[in-house]
Amino acid sequence: MIALILNSGLGKRMGSYTKEHPKCMTEITDKDTIISRQLRLLAKMGIRGAVITTGPFTDVFEDYVRALDTGLDISFVNNPIYDKTNYIYSIYMARELLDDDILLMHGDLVFDETVLEGIYGFGGSCVAVSSTLALPEKDFKAVIEGGKVTKVGIEFFDNAMACQPLYRLDRKDWKIWLDAIVSFCEAGTTSCYAENALNLVADKTNIIPYDVKDTLCGEIDNEEDLMNIRARLGETL
Repeated sequence: MIALILNSGLGKRMGSYTKEHPKCMTEITDKDTIISRQLRLLAKMGIRGAVITTGPFTDVFEDYVRALDTGLDISFVNNPIYDKTNYIYSIYMARELLDDDILLMHGDLVFDETVLEGIYGFGGSCVAVSSTLALPEKDFKAVIEGGKVTKVGIEFFDNAMACQPLYRLDRKDWKIWLDAIVSFCEAGTTSCYAENALNLVADKTNIIPYDVKDTLCGEIDNEEDLMNIRARLGETL
C-alpha cells in the first residue's frame, strides 16, 4: 500500500501561516506540524512508501520532509501549474507512481490515530464520514446509497454524511478512479476536484463509508480551524 498525500495547494485562507511554507508545515503541537504528524502515524501503521504532491515552496518543503527522517520511502511530484489547477491534476502528474492499493489524504487533514488505524485496516475500499456531525455547507459530503458511497462533493445534501478526504482504496477501485482522472485531465478538465471524476464511475467501485463519528478527523482550511484542531490536541500554541 502507498500513501498519497496531496500538498500542492496555495492555502490562501491561512493568511500569514502560508507566506513562507506550505500549509502542511503549520505547527499543530509543540512537537508536530500537520505533515510531520501524518508521516509519523503512517510509519507507525506500517506504511513504507509515500507519494507527496507539491506546489509552492517545493524546495523548502522537500528539505523539511527529508530532515524528518521518518523511515518512509518518499517520492515528491511537483505540480508546476498548481496555481491554475486543482489536485486532480497533481494526481495526474503522479499517476505512474500509484500502481498499488492507495491510502489517500489531503495534506491539511488532521486525524486521530484510531481513525487511521480503522481506515488502514479496513477490509476493502472506504472513505471517512461522520454520522454525528452536521452537514457542512461548503465542504465535502458523501452520498450513501445501498451501503456504499455513490458520490462525493460539496453540492450534495440528500442521503449524505459529512465526509473527509481520507480514503483507503483497493487497487481495482483506485484504477477505476485514476483512469477517470486521466480522462478528465487529458481532456483539459484540470480545475475541478478529483471527486468529480470519481462521481462518474462510482457505480463501478465499492467504496464503503467508514463512520468516525465524533473522533478527530478534519481539515485545516483557515486560522479558526487551526485553533480548533490545536484545542482538540490539547495545545495552545
